[in-house]
Amino acid sequence: MSYDLAEEKVMSTTPNCESCGTPIESGRYCAYCTDESGALQSFEERFARMAAWQARRDPAASKQDIERQVLDYMASLPAWRDHPRVQAR
Repeated sequence: MSYDLAEEKVMSTTPNCESCGTPIESGRYCAYCTDESGALQSFEERFARMAAWQARRDPAASKQDIERQVLDYMASLPAWRDHPRVQAR
């Protein structure tokens, strides 16, 4: 069964992380998307972590499908929508 990350987006008044969409209390990014100094992780690290998370949610999906799903989801997020790899998808 394919799992669409975009299906998880829910309208709410709670702010969401601009990098992964997780609900947060304040700021632009959640603790999962920042390094120890509070800076946003690199695209490569965030992509790898999101792909690993998606692979656990949909173990039957191919690596290619997972990467496409993650890039499609990242295109909906302010932190990544203009990144060259996301734009090239």
